[in-house]
Amino acid sequence: MFSTGQLIFAGLFIVAFVIIIIYSYRKDIKLHKKYYKGSLYVLIGFIIFILLLFFIKTRLNH
Repeated sequence: MFSTGQLIFAGLFIVAFVIIIIYSYRKDIKLHKKYYKGSLYVLIGFIIFILLLFFIKTRLNH
């Protein structure tokens, strides 16, 4: 399906991409802590909301 060269390129691309993302995140970690202080609560609320919708959907189908 894919040639050997394509697989090697994909592997190297993924490794390089992950390294760049980690470097960028570590570089901006002070800004994330300052400006996105309450974002964890928003994420938890969003997950609870999705789980509630899933629960309502499964209960209404029975």
